[in-house]
Amino acid sequence: MPRVPFESLPPSSRVWVFGAERPITGSAASRLLGAVDEHLDRWNAHGSPLTCARQWTEDRFLAIGVDQSTAGASGCSIDGLFRVLKGLETELGTHLVGGGTVYYRDPTGPIVAVSRDEFSELAADGEVRKDTRVFDMTVATVGDWKERFETETARSWHANLLPEHAG
Repeated sequence: MPRVPFESLPPSSRVWVFGAERPITGSAASRLLGAVDEHLDRWNAHGSPLTCARQWTEDRFLAIGVDQSTAGASGCSIDGLFRVLKGLETELGTHLVGGGTVYYRDPTGPIVAVSRDEFSELAADGEVRKDTRVFDMTVATVGDWKERFETETARSWHANLLPEHAG
């Protein structure tokens, strides 16, 4: 069974989250999602089709989920997905693959992408606090994605980047 609606994946399904440093909209978003859908439609591990889905949110975040109860994604199949995304980065003008970027929601609403050091500096200056909304790119299951992808800094690993006195 190939690509299915994201909502139909069980909570235990494995998820990978990719973030764009800037919003991807319009034809660029269509290009990204078209390439991802094409890959997912034929995605397999050792010849077994993967039951998989994708969700695009906030014009920045791509979640790819795999129901591993039928067939699990292998290292080679995951590498293939990463290659597809990496191959689109130049065309899209933003990075999708790689770590180190922290995403948080500015108090006025927009999402901001900064390095870990910049996030720590913002926290030291009081601009980022325990109640600042952050996006946890490390969630590992669809259930975690739904429950805590966007959460308060204090409820995420991001709290480790706050000085003890941050409010």
